Amino acid sequence: MVAMTSAQHFDLVIIGTGSGNSIPSPEFDDKSIAIIEKGTFGGTCLNVGCIPTKMYVYAADVALAAREATRLGVSAHVDAVDWEGIVKRVFDNRIDLIAQGGEEYRRGEETPNITVFDQHARFIGPKTLQVGEDIITGDNIVIATGSRPVLPEPYASATAPIHTNEDIMRLDKQPRSLIVVGGGYIAMEFAHVFDGLGTKVTVVNRSETFLRFLDEDLRSRFNDILRERFDVRIGSATAVEETADGVRLTLDNGDVLEAEAILVATGRQPNGDQMDLSASGIEMHEDGRIKVDEYGRTTCEGVWALGDVSSPYMLKHVANAEQRAVQHNLLHPEDLQPMPHEHVPAAVFTHPQIATVGLTEAEAREQGYDVTVKVQNFGDVAYGWAMEDSTGVCKLIADRSNGQLLGAHLMGPQASTLIQQLITAMSCGLDMRTFARSQYWIHPALPEVVENAVLGLEWLE
Repeated sequence: MVAMTSAQHFDLVIIGTGSGNSIPSPEFDDKSIAIIEKGTFGGTCLNVGCIPTKMYVYAADVALAAREATRLGVSAHVDAVDWEGIVKRVFDNRIDLIAQGGEEYRRGEETPNITVFDQHARFIGPKTLQVGEDIITGDNIVIATGSRPVLPEPYASATAPIHTNEDIMRLDKQPRSLIVVGGGYIAMEFAHVFDGLGTKVTVVNRSETFLRFLDEDLRSRFNDILRERFDVRIGSATAVEETADGVRLTLDNGDVLEAEAILVATGRQPNGDQMDLSASGIEMHEDGRIKVDEYGRTTCEGVWALGDVSSPYMLKHVANAEQRAVQHNLLHPEDLQPMPHEHVPAAVFTHPQIATVGLTEAEAREQGYDVTVKVQNFGDVAYGWAMEDSTGVCKLIADRSNGQLLGAHLMGPQASTLIQQLITAMSCGLDMRTFARSQYWIHPALPEVVENAVLGLEWLE
């Protein structure tokens, strides 16, 4: 039973300081705003996700490139990896300063209409929150509390140290050996990071297939590459034990693995289940996401949600786009904008890098499209020769009847950059039948892979 005190009322309450922290633009200066953050300002992307992981990925890319340089006629090696220096560069010199500065700004004189609360928030009534010992109400409330790592059994109850993406990058020292559990993009990125920096990596997954969401052509190629690079074990854990040197993992197939550390990256779950949402009449999907309509409104009038806690896409660029839509809708209730979920791209910063947008070939055929497909190897263009690339591929799927691009899937160097022109083509409805010859493609730059893929699509006469 909550002892009710007099509630503090605000025009707007924002829970979470990831993308939600960008809502208070100058148009909100005349409104009283409460921002609630029980953890570190900046959310997952800034502190434990997209940004720091890519800083580690880049270091791993450089180290791996040195090890693989012999194919280019260059004899190179990595003398040492300064793990403490990497941690300092990423967190002490960059990430932590940004997070600290963000909180100081919201608490400072520059935003006098904003009050910051630093305790956990849960609903105790319609549009009423208990935050520590404070009771807060709001005309509008935005839930942007993100997601957290899933720890299935036996990891959840293990006494051995179990790491997730939230702490693995801040280890005091680089482990000489690491078990990575999971077959999704987080597992694949960290496997690349630690292997690239010199750690012996063993990858464990329940399924034979890694990155299952990929188009089949990319998925099969990536899985072959994965098995060439890592010690891959298929099975489910039955026991996790701490040892004198680290951790021992026993699988249901009888394999017993030992390493200095273990990283569990088996998925993420939305944080809505931690907030007593039902007290405010806010409903959830079976998968744990908060139910929202096309405009970001929950089932409680005046309560909105965005980002990982409600979105079908756990991607920072989607959360940012949803934030802009909710921001507009708060300011212009007479002119609501839908959540922007068209042509959502994604990238996996493993090695080789992967980027994708739109339908896979299987999805396009299942939806009844008359498709034309082209698979273009990076190694077939001049810059691919320069890199001696043997694994990169660009796959395009288009509608033969009207030239519309349905899906683009790239695996190889600079994939996350190369795909941008194809995202633009899809978003603008450009006709692939004229796309290649309506512009210049710098020769012999890597975008010629995309040019040749487009030219290779076959059309109806």
